[in-house]
Parts: sequence; structure tokens; C-alpha cells
Amino acid sequence: MELVEIRHELEVIKIEVTNLGENLDLDALNDQIAANEDLMGQPDFWNDNVAAQALIDENNDVKQRRDNYLQLQNGIESVETSLELLSEVADPEMETELEVEFQALQSQLEQYRLEQLLNEPYDANNAILEIHPGSGGTESADWGANLQRMYTRWAEKHRFHVEILDYHPGDVAGIDSVTLKISGHNAFGYLRSERGVHRFVRISPFDSAGRRHTSFVSVDIMPELDESIEIDINPADVKMDVYRASGAGGQHINKTSSAVRLTHLPTGIVVASQQQRSQFQNKDTAYGMLKAKLYQLEMDKKEAERAEISGDHLDNGWGSQIRSYVFQPYRMVKDHRTNYENGNPQGVMDGNLDGFMNAYLQWKLGLLNPE
Repeated sequence: MELVEIRHELEVIKIEVTNLGENLDLDALNDQIAANEDLMGQPDFWNDNVAAQALIDENNDVKQRRDNYLQLQNGIESVETSLELLSEVADPEMETELEVEFQALQSQLEQYRLEQLLNEPYDANNAILEIHPGSGGTESADWGANLQRMYTRWAEKHRFHVEILDYHPGDVAGIDSVTLKISGHNAFGYLRSERGVHRFVRISPFDSAGRRHTSFVSVDIMPELDESIEIDINPADVKMDVYRASGAGGQHINKTSSAVRLTHLPTGIVVASQQQRSQFQNKDTAYGMLKAKLYQLEMDKKEAERAEISGDHLDNGWGSQIRSYVFQPYRMVKDHRTNYENGNPQGVMDGNLDGFMNAYLQWKLGLLNPE
């Protein structure tokens, strides 16, 4: 980029960041942090562990909102300093460094914009992500494993922690199903864009004739809920089965029946956990997953009622995929809700999903017209 272009775009960024700061109200955030830290310093703070942890999480959230904005300000100041130095003396090496620095500022601002769209209940929570291959045999099972890798790579890019709660390998390759817990600030808010059916088109490595195959995988996303959220589960409505846990490749994690599967009889919802060595720990984890699924079920009912009243048409069936990943005859990933496209499908499979997530959030808020 030319220096004059960077100067112009930096002025535009400064105006946007100033407006963002006015909406953020840094003074109010600092007052809130100080008040929270005063409460956290009280002798009886840990008398209620659940309330104490909730306040700590809230304070960390406020701090992160403040610090992310301050990082933007610092990035602007750094670019301005470099521009001032280059106005006094030409230095090709410094110009290269400035361009890298400015690109980093642009990416930081894009990430900040994305975070401002995360304003739904539980957006800040950890996410529980389930992947279920559809019909298609080995090809579909392999596509499920590819999606597991894609979301793991995305999480790593955001420094989120990924934990496998339940895993069932495919008969030949890939997965029969997998449940992941992705922990990090706004994990659910980002990942709720991924809920639905994902379509995959490629030349199958499992087809000796080298034919093109289309596979479908369903992805479900739920927020992890803490103890402050009350979801009534009648133990009489839950059937519990135990079995031996197995990991990727089919090896046993242990030789005891420590894995737990819960079936909620009124709804037919099934959840399972095998990550912990203790049956009791897996039972607690599975109940947490069931709680999240029942919550999501209620939210879906409310959304369906809202859509019926407003005239919107919602269909999450296998014939209404949210996104297509095409590797043959052309190379393109397209989201069918927002029409957002990426011509580098391998980059998407390596976890570059933020563009899709940003477009989805804007679309949900009515800020994006996909037509």
C-alpha cells in the first residue's frame, strides 16, 4: 500500500474507533471494574461459590471489552508514529514494517466489530458442538472428521480450549459422531452461526472410480450453562446407560464402563460423555449437556413461534443446507443464508471462518442484505 493510502484509511479508522469509544463509555467500564474488585476483596466473597465465580467472569468480560478497545487505540498511535517517522526520512524497511502493522490494525478492528455483534443471551458462554454425519457412508463420516478438524483449527486460532466430550469413530474412516466443548470468551456467540447442515462436494478418495460425491453433515451448537440457569429435569424422565469409553481410532481410554449416555424420554434427546475417567464425572458432564440441549430446544420453539408470527420460513432439514463446500468441479465455500463466499476452501478447512461468522451476525441483526 502507498503511504498516502494508509494515511487516508487510518483517518477513517480513527473516526470509527472514536465513535466506538463513545458508545463503549470507558469511564463507566473502569468504575464497574473497580466496584467488582472491591466486592471481590471482601472477606465473605467466597461464601457463595457460584455467585463469586459469576462475578469474576463478569469482571473478566468487562476488562476484556475495555482492553480490546485500548489495544485498538494503541495500534492507531503506533501506525501514526511510523507515518510521522517516514514523513521525515524514506526507509523501505520501515515502510514494509508499517504495512504489516497497518494490516494487523485492520484485522484487529475487524475482530472488534465482530465482537460488538455478540449481544445475544449466553453469547459469551462456552459452546458445546456436536457433529453428526448423514447418509453417505464412509465419505460422510470422513467429511464429519474434516469438520471436527476445521472447528478445532478455528478454536486454536482464537486461543480457545477444545475438549472431546464424546467420540465414536466411523467404521472405515472418519467419525460416526463427536461432541466437543469449546471454551473461551464468546465461543457460543461465534459458533452459533455454524448450526445446521453442511454440504461437501469433492472427488472421493474412497471411490476407486474417482467419481464426485456429495456428503451432508449436521452440526448442532448449544451454550454451556452454569448453575445459575435453572432447567428442570425430572430424574424419572432420564434413562442412563453406561459403556466403555473409546477414543479416536477405537482404542479404549479405560477398561471400565465409565462412559455415560443419557436419554431424555419426553423429548428423545440423547447425550453422552466419555471424556472423564470417573462414571460420576461423566454423568455430571452429560447432565450439563442435556441441560444445554433442553434450553436450546425451548429457544428453538420460541424462534419458530416468532417466525410464524412474522411470516419467516425456517427449515433446518437435510434439504436446506446452510453452507456448501465445493472442491470439484470448482473451488468455493458459500453460505446460503448470507451469500458470503470464500474462494479458498482449503483455507476455510484450516479454520478461517471469521468472515462467515461476521456475515451471519450482520444478517441476523438485519445489517446485511444477502440479495
